[in-house]
Amino acid sequence: MIQVAVLGYGTVGSGVVEVLEKNKAEISLRAENELNVKYILDLRDFPGDPYEAKVVHDVNVILDDPEVKIICETMGGMEPAYSFSKRALESGKSVCTSNKELVAAHGPELLELAKANNCNYLFEASVGGGIPIIRPMNYSLTAEKIEAITGILNGTTNYILTKMEREGADFAEVLKEAQEKGYAERNPEADVEGHDACRKIAILSSLMTGKYVKYQDIYTEGITKITAEDFKYAKELKTSIKLLGRSKDAGDGYEAMVAPFMIPDEHPLHAVNDVFNAVFVRGNMLGDAMFYGRGAGKLPTASAVVSDVVDCARHLGKTIICLWDKEEVELKDYKDTSKQFFLRVKKEDLENAKEVFNAEKVLEIIEGEAGIVTPVMTEREFEEKAAKLPQMITRIRMEN
Repeated sequence: MIQVAVLGYGTVGSGVVEVLEKNKAEISLRAENELNVKYILDLRDFPGDPYEAKVVHDVNVILDDPEVKIICETMGGMEPAYSFSKRALESGKSVCTSNKELVAAHGPELLELAKANNCNYLFEASVGGGIPIIRPMNYSLTAEKIEAITGILNGTTNYILTKMEREGADFAEVLKEAQEKGYAERNPEADVEGHDACRKIAILSSLMTGKYVKYQDIYTEGITKITAEDFKYAKELKTSIKLLGRSKDAGDGYEAMVAPFMIPDEHPLHAVNDVFNAVFVRGNMLGDAMFYGRGAGKLPTASAVVSDVVDCARHLGKTIICLWDKEEVELKDYKDTSKQFFLRVKKEDLENAKEVFNAEKVLEIIEGEAGIVTPVMTEREFEEKAAKLPQMITRIRMEN
């Protein structure tokens, strides 16, 4: 029997316990050993909970118990999750986590620590919730040179944009509804400003390169400036607006960005709606592949954590290879990356805008303004041209 501890008995932590207990027979069969939750760490008591007897308040009870071989870190945040994970790995206990903030910030360090102590640091649930993507990148796609990753990586923003598109509603209105339904936090900044998606694409970019892509170096924009009017133009252009995390080997360096993009209706990510997430991977031999599913939620995320627990149980005393070292990747300046842009201008500025941007397409569907599609140009070129249009209403990048 392999003893497991769960750090944090919130939404994901309670889900991990539920998955381990409800699917005990199947999990034990696949792990080739019986798995048992011995401890649950939390500051609170849970009177009446079926697992209240397993709750402890002192992490040392877990860290000092030689029977505990695998720890599920579902606390979230940097501290004390970082300190507890580090101590666990130093004592030879494998750690499975859903904590994208911690993985993005300290992934290579914790992986190195796991290797030094013949245990594992696994983080399938940190990107895409229940969508299997980390393991495919480490196992299934090892024959590939990954050339690009594009993902819808945040269910909250995807839900909001889907509702805006379908109902013609504004951002603030839909955000309020999403909060009432529990799809958005009371403080939604991490989601709507793109920070959550940024950490996830940083993790995927690191696995793509085998080196350390720091999330702080990734240019990030959120969805707070997207309006119902933008979707009217998107429909006319046969596109949809999605918040994308993008990473690409451009040949002369790596590019990474998080921002809203207009996606053409023939692109597989166009059909990913509501709280669903998807990761679109391009390999130099495989071509295109997409991984799709629920990107968050109690049981989907918990299922991904438990899949890592099973992997750890199969590899006790042995480190699973994960190519992600401490060498930092210097990303290309986003201003030197190229793409098409869509912009909205006031009607009186239209002729000037057409000339400045050498417009490829002009749309006049809203009174008093117009929309323009530009040729491909660098972000730097776009900013220089946009400076000549001080009253430009908005701009949105376009995904090819």
